Amino acid sequence: MDDGSPIRRRHPTPSTPEFWSIWHGDPLAAVLLVVAALTYGWWVVGAARRGTPWPWWRSLAFLGALVLFGILQFGIVGVYDRELRWAFVLRLALLFFAVPTFAAFAAPVSLLRTGGPDRLAQAASAMLRSRPARFLGNAIVSPLIALALFCVLLTPFAATIRESPVWAAAITVLVPVLGFCLLAPLSEPGVLRSSTFVTVEFLLAFVELMADAIPGIVLRITNHVLDGSVVQAVGQPWFPSPLRDQHLAGDLLWFIAEVADVPVLISLFIRWQRTDRREAHTIDALTDEQMEELTRAHLQRRG
Repeated sequence: MDDGSPIRRRHPTPSTPEFWSIWHGDPLAAVLLVVAALTYGWWVVGAARRGTPWPWWRSLAFLGALVLFGILQFGIVGVYDRELRWAFVLRLALLFFAVPTFAAFAAPVSLLRTGGPDRLAQAASAMLRSRPARFLGNAIVSPLIALALFCVLLTPFAATIRESPVWAAAITVLVPVLGFCLLAPLSEPGVLRSSTFVTVEFLLAFVELMADAIPGIVLRITNHVLDGSVVQAVGQPWFPSPLRDQHLAGDLLWFIAEVADVPVLISLFIRWQRTDRREAHTIDALTDEQMEELTRAHLQRRG
């Protein structure tokens, strides 16, 4: 019998206190955190011994990457990422976008050159100058890789990945590495482009970066479960239905993909500044005769 009282709908996400009270152990993540922290700290000490103190804000950015990684692996997102799509998508997206962004601001490759072993520094510099790094490290290719990665969430294979412990371990290791490999060449000073190429990157990046939100939009507006897993997760009273879970995952992915455009555009702006400064120094170093020769050659090509 209807007593006229409003229907109270259960919220499909945990409360804030519950969100921050659920934790679990992850040995693989703990090992990765310890190794990363010790390695970065060792290089910082090495840079100081060589008379080149490392900027404190870069160390703080690396600490931010480690803290965020730990929250994703040990917190509620890591606990329920196999049962809940929104937890899985939140973990996947932040491991791909946010953790590498903090790590890129920490400039570990530049730190390696400054305070790390010489052979390893030379190998890292050679890697940044390699063709694969030059191919991946531009704002034309990176958004396409991100789009391909998150389009997997629109297929039945997404349920297999989400529910597999093997894939969970692979995501823990490979996804942050992939994100850093795409972002590091944009932020590290070891890779420079011509000003024309950077301009083209800007024009295409604005279009392609918006495409990253397409998987999230599709997850949000589709009214059937795309991965085919329609069994509702059990264990907590706030667990959503499979379709509501998918819509929440779409909301999160849509928002994160749009916000993730910002650091890429910032990296492009930094690259443009470096390129413009380098070309200006090159032109200033030319003699009058060399400038006349370049002008004559340019006019001949246009003629």
